[in-house]
This record gives sequence, C-alpha cells and structure tokens, in this order.
Amino acid sequence: MGKSIFILMRAAAAALLFASAACDIANAMTVEPVIVDLKPNGDKMSATVSVQNTATTPLPVELTAQVLKFTEDGAAPAGPDPGDLVIFPPQALIQPGQTQAFRIQWAGDPELKQSKSYYVTVAQLPVKLPKGQSAIQILYNFQVLVNVASSEGGPALSIAKTGIGQGKKKEPVPVLWVQNTGPSYGYLSRGNLHISESDASGKSLFDKQLSPQDIQQTIGFGVIGPNTTRKITLPLALPSATGVVKVQFDAGNP
Repeated sequence: MGKSIFILMRAAAAALLFASAACDIANAMTVEPVIVDLKPNGDKMSATVSVQNTATTPLPVELTAQVLKFTEDGAAPAGPDPGDLVIFPPQALIQPGQTQAFRIQWAGDPELKQSKSYYVTVAQLPVKLPKGQSAIQILYNFQVLVNVASSEGGPALSIAKTGIGQGKKKEPVPVLWVQNTGPSYGYLSRGNLHISESDASGKSLFDKQLSPQDIQQTIGFGVIGPNTTRKITLPLALPSATGVVKVQFDAGNP
C-alpha cells in the first residue's frame, strides 16, 4: 500500500496581504480573483473564481467556505459557513495546463442588513499513490476573501485615532485605527491617505501622500468590517518616535 507524508502549505487571504488580482502558489496553481464582492440580491449575487493548474500533474482541489469575524487585528475564521454560499462544483480534478471555473453564489438573506465576509479555501487534495510507492506530498491551501454587501448601505470609513509604533527594525512607524460606522465592509485602498508628523513646536518632520495603488502595495486591500475598528501599522519609517502623527483619509469609491 502506498504511503504519503503530507506537508500543508497555507497561503493567507490575498485580500488582506496581497495587492495583485491573481496569486501563483509555488507554481502549483493560479487562483483568480483573490477577492470577490457580491450583493445579496440582483445580478451580482454570484461570481466566478478560476483555478489554473500550472503543474505537470493533475490537480485535485476542493472549495469550502468559512465565516469571518472582524477584530481590531483584522479578520479570522469563526466557523464553517452555515449555507449562505453555494459553490459549484465543490470539487474538481484539473488537468495540467487547464483552468477550472468555480461559481460562488449568495444563497442567504436577500435583505442583508449587515455585510458578511467569508474565506473560501481552495485546497489541494492528496493523491492516492500506487501500491508500494511512498512519497512526500506538499498540499497547498489558498484562501479567497468573499464579501457580501449590505442592502442597507455602504461603508463609512474614518480615522479614529493615530499613534507611533515600531517597525520590523525597531524604527518608529505610524499606526492608525480605521473606524467603519457603515453597515457594509469597506476598503482602505479605495481612498487616499495623507500622513504627517510634527515635533512639539509644530515643525513639520514628515509628510507623505498614499494613493489607492500605494496603499495596496504597502498593506494590501485593507478590508474593514462593518461597525468595527481596525488597527493598521504602516511600514513607513518616521524621523522621530516622539512626534505627533496625523492621518487624513479621503474616501474614494466604497
């Protein structure tokens, strides 16, 4: 009987950590898009995620959904999807060089009062080995962020407060708390940020503008859940650890 040692490689949700519209996982598969926006009713209740097998052997995959809970530190799985999302097909065997389309459709409340978010995990399944063979199988999991908008309105993002934290090299960096008082999720990367620092006398020490593209490249999409506040550390070195940091957010498209 063939035996395998499985090594599971997880890729974090691209909507939180990546800025690209597709993600290539160790030359095993390409998943596109990495973030999906749905509406609870109308013609945007469903979307398609494409998975391409970029390897030289058949790729068995399975898609499952988990509910997300937003906290100050971001988003984390909070349990299996109770049936709000329908995924078809739930499993597929993708031949080398081929692409499989998976449809994700909202099947929950058509009058959703507060937006909901999910991780849809694209999981590579183990392959049964021929009798007598042994091997190490590296299995890749990739999480696509799926957001379903509220029917009651959009996001309302604002900067609740700011501070100074430490970067990877212990350098001072700006920290901001982004508040969303709207019933729907929002993206920090849909607007512009103006970051400044001054000393105790009011003298300008630092001044920088971040466009939507700059924000994506710096922190990712910056998803903020409905009626929540998220703490975000910007990897921008400040000249002083004792200055006063101000951040202005100019909202673009929600």
